Formats: sequence, structure tokens, C-alpha cells
Amino acid sequence: MDYLLTLASDPGAWVALAALVSMEIVLGIDNLIFIAILTNKLPEDRRPRARRTGIGAALILRLALLGTLSFIVTLTRPIVTVFEHGLSWRDLILIAGGLFLVWKATKEIHHRVDPDPGPDFMDPEPAVRHTASVIGQILLLDLVFSVDSIITAVGMTTHLPIMVIAVVAAVAVMLFAADPLANFINANPTIVMLALGFLLMIGTTLIADGFGMHVPKGYIYAAMAFSVVVEGLNMLSRRTYRRQRAAGTNPGSPER
Repeated sequence: MDYLLTLASDPGAWVALAALVSMEIVLGIDNLIFIAILTNKLPEDRRPRARRTGIGAALILRLALLGTLSFIVTLTRPIVTVFEHGLSWRDLILIAGGLFLVWKATKEIHHRVDPDPGPDFMDPEPAVRHTASVIGQILLLDLVFSVDSIITAVGMTTHLPIMVIAVVAAVAVMLFAADPLANFINANPTIVMLALGFLLMIGTTLIADGFGMHVPKGYIYAAMAFSVVVEGLNMLSRRTYRRQRAAGTNPGSPER
């Protein structure tokens, strides 16, 4: 109790908490996009439950990993050398997660652009969409993002209570934003393709990070924000065009 009171009276701890909460929320965007894309393939009545279950499981997983913090820190030690570059367990987890994201995003893009309804060469025997299967895939990516965010958090603070509060706050924001984001993505086909492009980019950066080629997160999120702004302008342009056409005017067709 004395430790918590001392921590609460430390201005530095409050600054670290604010920075860590912000970082966890930003890092959660990647996870949230993946959850939205994946759960939107389920029947509509099962989607909210799958999202809540996946995000709740993410919270449990992250808190469990925080409980093994001393072990998580050791994941940064090189265990194998590839092309004269030492790879740690963290690197291998990031590479595996990145490959999974690239494969998943490429598969979903192929499904949306291929006009042939015949057998899919990427998935010749598609499995029935089960909630458990979707949640399992969510947990797989949760593990990747959780390990990465916790190791990043260790570099920002050594106080476990601050890490726990930041994780809980970030997951609460994810839980609040999951349904609106998923519904918005589902209602706008161009946003779906944009989100899949984000997943491709995120997967590629995870692979690069795993091989030691760190890409600053600020560049990634700036590119994502710019793309969202451009797509927002396109959506406004299309909406204006539809209104003018409904009013009987003859506007020029917007770029699509």
C-alpha cells in the first residue's frame, strides 16, 4: 500500500502512465482492425459476442503476460542466427505474426477482387465460419501484439501497476470502439479494402521488425491517417455527387 501511495504522488509516474496508455491505445488499432475484418465474416448475430470475447481474452492474455514479466524480458535475447543476424523469441514471434497477417490480408483481398465464384486456389476447401475459429485467430494475433506492446512498455516504465492500468485502459477503449468500427468498415466496401491494405502494411513491418529493420511506428500511423483522410474526402465527394444527382443536377462523376 505504501508503494502505491508513493507511486500515486510521483508526477513522473503520472507522465509515464499517460504516455503508456496512449501507446497501448495506438498499438491496439492494429488489433482492432484485424478483429473487425475477421468478425464481419461471421453471421451478424454472432459478431458482437465474438468481438467482446476476443477483446476480453486479449485482456486476460496481456495481464497473464505481465505476470510473467521477468520471463517476457528474456524473449529479447538472441537464440538463433540467420544470415549473421541474431533472432530472439520476440523476433520469431513478430515474424510469424507478420507472415500470418500478410497471408490473411492477401487471402481476404483475393476473395474480394476475384470475380470467379469457383474454387479458391488460396483456400480450396474453405472451412465453415465458426465463432471459435475466429476467436482462435484473434488470440493468435493478440499474442503477437501483446508481446510486442509489453516489451515496449518495459522500456518506458519499470512499475508493474502502471503497466496494468495502461493495458486495462487500452482494452476498455478497444471494447468501446470495436462495434462502431466494425460496423463502419462493413458498411463501406472501400474502407474494407483500405483496412486490408493496412493489415498488409502492418504484417510487413512486423516481419521487418523481426529481422531487425525497425520502422518507426510514427511513420506507419501517419501513412494510415493520411490514407483515412483521403478516403474520407472520397466518401464526401461520392455523397455530394449522389445528392446532386438526386436533386436533378448533372455533376461530373467523382473519381472512384
